[in-house]
Order: sequence, then C-alpha cells, then structure tokens
Amino acid sequence: MLARRKKVFLDLKFHDIPETVRRAVSRAASLGVHLLTVHAYPQVMAAAVAGKAGSPLQILGVTVLTSLGEEDLRDLGYSEETTVGDLVRQRVRQGIAAGIDGFVCSPLEARAVRSLTGPDKILVTPGVRSPGKDSGDQKRIATPAQALADGASYLVIGRQITRALDPQAEARALLSEISTT
Repeated sequence: MLARRKKVFLDLKFHDIPETVRRAVSRAASLGVHLLTVHAYPQVMAAAVAGKAGSPLQILGVTVLTSLGEEDLRDLGYSEETTVGDLVRQRVRQGIAAGIDGFVCSPLEARAVRSLTGPDKILVTPGVRSPGKDSGDQKRIATPAQALADGASYLVIGRQITRALDPQAEARALLSEISTT
C-alpha cells in the first residue's frame, strides 16, 4: 500500500518495554506508516513519541478497548470506584503529557475525550454500528451520527460491512447515513 502512496493505519496496539516500543515505532516510521496505535500507558506512549522522532508518523493511544465494560475492570484489578470513563480520561491526560497525536476511544467517551484534547487531536472510534445492527463483542457502542457529533475524526466500522451479505451495499448505506448527519 505504501508503494501506491496510500496512507497506512498500523493498528498493532504496541505494548512492551520502552526500548522495544521505541525501536518498533522507529521502524514503522521509516517505512512511511501514517497512523500507529500503542496502548495508552505513560511509558509506552513516551517511548512511541521518541521512536517516531521527527517523522510524520502519528501515534494514537488506545485508551480502553471497546470490548471491555465496568465488570471487566474489576477482573483486571481496578477498584469498584474506577469507571471506564475515569480510566479513559486518566489515559488521555497522560497521552497529552507524553505528546501523542490522538486517541482511540469508544464513541461513548468521544465527547469527554474531545473536551480534554481540544480540536487538534485525532480521535478514532471503534465500536460504531448503525441503529439496529449487531454489536458483536463490543460493549460500548454508538451510531455513526453520534460518534461524529461527539467529536470523532475517524470511525471504525468493520464487521457491519465485512460480514454483510452485500458489503458494497452496506458501505453505501453507511455513507448515506453519515452524509445526512
């Protein structure tokens, strides 16, 4: 894709020790990748920023996976008082401090994230589904219209299209739905 001058979104959600992240991000930057995801942990984000060093690569911090809900936070060891929204906001503040270019967050947190970041950060929202469509394993979803209204820069709409009986018709319907918002 890079040879065809297409923008590549490398969604690998890097999460490792800082030196490994820095080197992996540096390699992706040297290949001309446009967007790259890392888990939104302070050391990981700082290492990714160091790894992109002057390249046009843009780093996105994955805040909390859209397949996780409040009950999953308990399983991960977070206290009863910690909400998904709290964790997302904490990670966004840390990402801003680390100097990353944007965030991946559920459309349900997009408005809160946009209020913290202002208009200049990239917001990618997975977990976007048209009204009445199957949510699959996503726990925090919203419609394309809601995600855009709440500040999303890019929508991730995969399975609704890729698993449709007629993916082209589904994509056209989504584009029509989005254009009326």
